[in-house]
Amino acid sequence: MPRWRMFGLVLLVPAVVAAADWPQWLGPNRDGSTPDKVAPWKGDLKATWRFKVGEGHSSPIVVGDKVYLHTRVAGKDEEQVAAYALADGKEIWKHAYDRGPFKSPFGLGPRATPTFRDGKLYTFGATGLLTCWDAAKGDKVWQVDTLKDFEAKNLFFGMSGSPLVEGGKVFVNVGGKDASLVSFDAKDGKVAWKEGDARASYASPVAYKRGADQEVLFFTQQGLQAVDPATGKTRWKFGLVDALNESSTTPIRIGDLFVASSITYGTVALKLEEKDQKLEAKTVWKAPSLPCYFSTPTPVGDYLYLVTGQLLPPPQSSLHCLDPKTGKVLWTKEKVGKYHAALVRTGNDKLVMLDDYGNLSLLDPSPEGYKELAKTKVGIQTWVTPAVAGGKIVLRDDRELMCFPAGE
Repeated sequence: MPRWRMFGLVLLVPAVVAAADWPQWLGPNRDGSTPDKVAPWKGDLKATWRFKVGEGHSSPIVVGDKVYLHTRVAGKDEEQVAAYALADGKEIWKHAYDRGPFKSPFGLGPRATPTFRDGKLYTFGATGLLTCWDAAKGDKVWQVDTLKDFEAKNLFFGMSGSPLVEGGKVFVNVGGKDASLVSFDAKDGKVAWKEGDARASYASPVAYKRGADQEVLFFTQQGLQAVDPATGKTRWKFGLVDALNESSTTPIRIGDLFVASSITYGTVALKLEEKDQKLEAKTVWKAPSLPCYFSTPTPVGDYLYLVTGQLLPPPQSSLHCLDPKTGKVLWTKEKVGKYHAALVRTGNDKLVMLDDYGNLSLLDPSPEGYKELAKTKVGIQTWVTPAVAGGKIVLRDDRELMCFPAGE
């Protein structure tokens, strides 16, 4: 077994979720990996089903025999949550709710991906409405207007951090005064604790275990902040400020390293050291030339694969393979997307890549170079991460929700 695979990237995995589910942002472990295997396909990959849905950048999730999706209701200041049958795409339930006015140059739909836990579905809308739903029936259990309640400002592109649900709590980077980080009781939405003043970023929090301690790691506009999930007490911080306030990439843990990135800062690897009974995050390496826009780096074996963005005309994204211990780039495949390409590590150590031109690729990751096993055009522009679960690949583009066979 490769030594990097021996470490859990995010160790707090919901025990009630089946191993083959994709129940939240970045999958069962919230690290862009799935136990499902994906085999190369020949020719064009044919959809099992596909149909039109409302706009949004929220990724689909798969739990059991259902697909859940969060979208905007066309022509209205409303958002909608719906459940569909994984087998044929048949609608099971849907529920719309008012959200108020919202404007953005890149679509008016929700950005954050729903989270499933203990029979409930948790969504975070573009205007900061945090909602809990009965996942079986679609009934609304509770809702909190986070921007109003905590006097926080919406972000330029809308609230985007996918809610993290762990230990009976829901964690969200709200970005309010004395309420940058907020923990809610998962049952009734009441505030468990709130912490800090930093404004929110577009990034999603993650949970992990460090020794005997459980921690939740946020990426705010001021940088990384790890807290005690029970109390909100800060365990450690690292300043990482993006010049455009566009930190969007989910921080990841690889062994004893933490890796984070933003579009103007580049990528940094950190290691925790204890000094005077306090934890300090020390830089192991920094790569300003590797700026991740909103694609999360994904480790496979002993190597790290990440997609970088370039804002200067013409915008383009490139895929890199690097040594996570040193940050050394081993190879680069240019122009894999315009702004973005999402990566998913499969159970047979392949990489599924969905680029924002609507191409789905299967890669054989290797430090020796870019190896493409299969590729097909599945849709038009998309910024989502595909859900790989139950022998299916479920994704959406700007117009449609669709399902493809995983092939193995």
